[in-house]
Amino acid sequence: MRSIAVINQKGGVGKTTTTVNVAAALAESGQRVLVIDMDPQAHATLHMGMELAPGELSIYQVLCGKSSLEDATRKIETNLSCAGSHIDLAAAEMELSNVDGRDLILRNRLEEVSEDYDYVIIDCPPSLGVLTINALAAVDEVILPMQPHFLALHGLSKLLQTIHLVAQQLNPTLKLMGVAFCMFDSGTRLAAEVSRDVEQFFEQSRGQAVPWSEAKVFSSRIRRNIRLAEAPSFGRSIFNYAPESNGAVDYRQMADELLMSRGEGESSRRVAA
Repeated sequence: MRSIAVINQKGGVGKTTTTVNVAAALAESGQRVLVIDMDPQAHATLHMGMELAPGELSIYQVLCGKSSLEDATRKIETNLSCAGSHIDLAAAEMELSNVDGRDLILRNRLEEVSEDYDYVIIDCPPSLGVLTINALAAVDEVILPMQPHFLALHGLSKLLQTIHLVAQQLNPTLKLMGVAFCMFDSGTRLAAEVSRDVEQFFEQSRGQAVPWSEAKVFSSRIRRNIRLAEAPSFGRSIFNYAPESNGAVDYRQMADELLMSRGEGESSRRVAA
């Protein structure tokens, strides 16, 4: 099972959109995919057409030891499932503060379903607290969605520090897979300059003993697309809402990059078709 956390401490950069649509693209290609919504705002849950009532089983009960991950998971469509979130999850930060081994709860729960899925993709909250640490301690790889703005570069350094700290103390196999540029406008000089700066930073990190020494910028740039903005309000992925849109094209390409990095890629998509 391949496990990936999608993280950025800044909201509105395409984090949840990337989580849901990459997961849907992988499921479309024949991979068994579980999305875990670790954000109390529950945007990934809503994006996938779920709305949990208070007290209904969610990732909150899983973290607090009141439910198994399997029981808190719902099947969304063929090959795609979701362990949803609810505003109750916001209380978990405080409730888990004095729990021994609190940073490893999600890792232990994932081990229980490791044979059931090919991919687990976690939508992290836009903060760097207990919930995000749990996600980073549980996964092998991290995807960082970014808008191509210079201010985003300042946030990158803080995120890299957090990833490095988790790798040193909790999860030595943790790696930053790469940066995915979202809401990308290839016609602007700013987008090109920020993209180049990030690529150069990763090139300079090659061979260093850091979790981003093999990181890259995804070749797939997620272009600005109104259909991507509309799809969550209908509780649908871009592939169910506007399958011929630029957003669908871009996220299929990104999913193929993930598959090809494991030697799967187009052959897997042809089999699923």
